[in-house]
Amino acid sequence: RSWLDQIAVIMISAETSSSYVDHAYDLGATDYIARPFDEKTVRQRVKNTIVLASKQKQLEEMVTDQIFERERTNQVMVEILSNIVEFRNRESGLHILHVRLLTEMLLDQLTKKTERYNLSLADIALIVNASALHDIGKILIPETILNKPGSLTTEETAVMQTHTVLGEEILSGSSVHGAEKLLQVAKNICRWHHEKYDGRGYPDGLVGEEIPIAAQVVSLADCYDALTNERVYKPAYSHERAMEMILNGECGAFNPLLLRCLKELEPKIKKELQLKSSRELTRREVDQIAGEMIKSGGVSNRTLALLEEERQKYQFFALMSNEILFEYNFLTKILTFSEWGASKLGLPEIIPDPLTDARVIDFIGSSNLKALAAKIKEATHEQPVILETYEFTVNGQRLWFKIMLRPIWSGQENSEINQIIGKIVDIDSEHQKLEGLKFRAERDSLTGLFNAATAVEMVCHLFSEKRNRSYVLCVLDLDFFKNWNDSRGHLFGNKILKAVALRLLEVTQKEDIVARIGGDEFMIVMESVHDAYYRVEKLFKNLRLEFAGRTVDFSLGASVYPNDGLTYEDLFRKADQALYSVKEKDKNAFALYDDTLSDVLLPEGELSSRIESD
Repeated sequence: RSWLDQIAVIMISAETSSSYVDHAYDLGATDYIARPFDEKTVRQRVKNTIVLASKQKQLEEMVTDQIFERERTNQVMVEILSNIVEFRNRESGLHILHVRLLTEMLLDQLTKKTERYNLSLADIALIVNASALHDIGKILIPETILNKPGSLTTEETAVMQTHTVLGEEILSGSSVHGAEKLLQVAKNICRWHHEKYDGRGYPDGLVGEEIPIAAQVVSLADCYDALTNERVYKPAYSHERAMEMILNGECGAFNPLLLRCLKELEPKIKKELQLKSSRELTRREVDQIAGEMIKSGGVSNRTLALLEEERQKYQFFALMSNEILFEYNFLTKILTFSEWGASKLGLPEIIPDPLTDARVIDFIGSSNLKALAAKIKEATHEQPVILETYEFTVNGQRLWFKIMLRPIWSGQENSEINQIIGKIVDIDSEHQKLEGLKFRAERDSLTGLFNAATAVEMVCHLFSEKRNRSYVLCVLDLDFFKNWNDSRGHLFGNKILKAVALRLLEVTQKEDIVARIGGDEFMIVMESVHDAYYRVEKLFKNLRLEFAGRTVDFSLGASVYPNDGLTYEDLFRKADQALYSVKEKDKNAFALYDDTLSDVLLPEGELSSRIESD
């Protein structure tokens, strides 16, 4: 029978009764010629039959091409829109692929077990395609909630759960006619993919078969993939643990029939989801088909119109997301920003040759541009997403941004990059807050100098680099500070400490480490280019300070790296011994450690023990 679909058959017979003729046509004959026949007539009818069959075949191929192209375009655009959501949600990029694969496997298995849902192959393909849009509503959820590590508050959970209704509303606002089946299925999936079989889901608390089967299947597929992959709020569970949680009802109630399908598919699921990406095969197919259609002139106005419709849809979603989205095409050398993003950055939406455009270079900065180019070259099919933080210039102001981008290859493993898509997120206020917190964590609250813990960490790191350089570690304190503090009060003492801190910053260099390490004790670590004694002597002389009509005196001890030791603990102990050798004599003086000071005993429980414990 399959041959008859490919080869036209003409029946020639002496039987002329209608029953014989009808039976021949029923068997698949294209034409029936009765004997006796004229040779010329037969030849012409054979020719006509061949031409007719050829034209019919050509027409079928043209229709197939149009349908295939439209479905492929729809699939690509659905994937783009769903990937926008994944991009905001910081998910792996494989979530949509996995949900589609699982949805298709579950539906295939379901149709083998029951005819209850009356699902055709076309219905399955439609549901699989629509499943990619299940979380489209998350595009309207604030990113602070979407990407919050750990548990959400009750209020945040309520906001997150609105993504189901928001997804339906987004699709309801589409210009596509409401009867479009793909749209109806996608709306059902968006709204009800978090409903549970026992009625304990959201947003409507549907029970059992009140939930459309498309939403039931996508719900189960989504749950499995969420469990087996890392999220900002949880680690990834093993396949075995995920199956146990689902089958034991730890993730809510699912259709028992679907659970049996999932259990039966278990070996296949483990194998199929090892697939890294379907992009390579899809892109090769699309490139091949597109090339053939272009060569044959088969790109119709209808196809171009469909592509333009999808482009307009993409622009609409990009505008609605209020994010700085961009795309760079290596073939055309054109950089395109979303409308909102271009307005935010003060740049045109379309920029030809951006790598030589002064506006783009001023915005990104030459060094940042080189760093990004290097990162793009390092990207692979397995790890395609690049996430970096840079300081960009917007309208003459330096602001901090997070840039996320993804190269897109032509399909082959070692192929060239065709384009780059990505987004830029303004994190300047967040960055400033973090810098403020970091500053407060590293600094002494009274003087603004580094605190003891930070100074110790910095010095240890400096010495661990083992560079061929010499450093001087100085420990100093104020002579008679306790008397002043007791006689004039703590507020007066605090003013002295602030004045001393300011003086220390004035007499040291920017790269020196200057810290308050306790009470009236301070530490300075500075590079000694030439003679260490000269460096310490110059520092000590410059420390002279007049405050409230009195002279503030200092005692200072120092040790030298690497002569006196290679570790912070050794150097600090020896500088401390030098300091106490001064304090035991005249005070208001300085001393460098040498072997004659090795027997100096430090007061028990004093500064050295405190610092070493840090």
